[in-house]
Amino acid sequence: MLDDPFSTTRQVSQSPGKNHLALEDPCRLNKDSNHAWTMVDVIDQALCSNPQTRQAWANARFQAGQVGIAKSAYLPTVTLNTSVSRSMNSAGSNLQVTSIGSTGGSSQPINRFTPVVSLNYLLYNFGGREAQLESAQKTLEASNWTHDATLQTVMFAAIQAYYQVFATQAAAEAALVSEKAGNEALNAAQKRYEVGAAALADALQAKTAFAQAKLNRQKTEGDARVAVGSLANALGLEADYRLNIAAPFLPKPDAEQETMVHGLIEEAKLMRPDLAAAEATVKAAEANVKAAEAGHLPSISLIGNYGYNHTSLPSDTQSWTMGMQISVPLFTGFNTTYQIRSAEEQLEVKRANYDQLEQSVSLDVWRAYQLLNTAHESFKSSEDLVASAFQSERVAMGRYKAGAGNIIDLLNAQSSHANARLQLIQAQYTWLTQKAQLAQALGRLDFSSIPAR
Repeated sequence: MLDDPFSTTRQVSQSPGKNHLALEDPCRLNKDSNHAWTMVDVIDQALCSNPQTRQAWANARFQAGQVGIAKSAYLPTVTLNTSVSRSMNSAGSNLQVTSIGSTGGSSQPINRFTPVVSLNYLLYNFGGREAQLESAQKTLEASNWTHDATLQTVMFAAIQAYYQVFATQAAAEAALVSEKAGNEALNAAQKRYEVGAAALADALQAKTAFAQAKLNRQKTEGDARVAVGSLANALGLEADYRLNIAAPFLPKPDAEQETMVHGLIEEAKLMRPDLAAAEATVKAAEANVKAAEAGHLPSISLIGNYGYNHTSLPSDTQSWTMGMQISVPLFTGFNTTYQIRSAEEQLEVKRANYDQLEQSVSLDVWRAYQLLNTAHESFKSSEDLVASAFQSERVAMGRYKAGAGNIIDLLNAQSSHANARLQLIQAQYTWLTQKAQLAQALGRLDFSSIPAR
């Protein structure tokens, strides 16, 4: 097609929001308030609506246009220049004067129409043209990798926001349970105080603990509402949009973790799209150095033109020329010298950026790996802690009601149980989030990373 004769847009990576799990373009799905959004729906919406993905894709398409510009140097340029004039010759003189109207006498106006077609075809410039094309292609490759990295970043942000919604909701539910337990302890303390079996201090301490539990419940409910608004914002929606989110599948954290962390680091260096983008930019900078160095060398072009001179007198003429042109840059005011120096220094910058990113990849994998294992161990410990804290609270409540225990033991047991429930919730969702974080650190975060039911 004339809008893309070199088909450069075919070299651009796939547009945002299209994945192998969807049967149709997810950006066109009608997600109304009655539709319970799964995690796949949430991720699709984020990929479709997040400005970062649109920006990265548009930048890749822009770089594809730059590839087309570089390829155009392999084709000739054809230019049409046309002039139209009116003149007259004075009688008895060779003087030619431009005139709008007639001046009388023996002068005769002459109308001229002179089209000229020119051809210029660069045949060889000692690798400069090739280097510019290579630079454009490597820059496009870097843009495609950057687009891939952006998709993974947006995908992880959506996953994290999705899990945060249910983590805060679970924390609010746990706080409500703690509030009910605090109310039960308060009722028991008041009854014992009324019958003279306990001091007023017991009732006041239980009332204080109940008020604190109520305050915690209100705070966690507020956090849950904020989390829903944050998720809507990550999806490109208004913060007050009424979302109907389907609950996630919560697999029990397993111990099947890869132990060869060094192997994971090496895998990440091969798969991370941002590292691949940095490598492509280094190659593009190397090509820019070659292109700058070619500025010192001559260029060889095929040139030609054809002209036709039509006048109102019967004296039409035509002419044509064809030949070779050699252009040798003898002195450019040291422009080429500084072009080369700038290109070489830019290459060093790109190489340093690549080395820095390579080191950060190693740290990203190490941190995500350790945090995932920590979350797994924390989940196991939290399960045991919740079980023992629940039994301890029940025993403390029974002893207090029977008059064998004191209010301090009961309140401590209730606080320990509430903290244990919260830690279990945090461990569960932290493990799920860290699994996605490790997949992103390895450069393999995609829809296959979503836990299957």
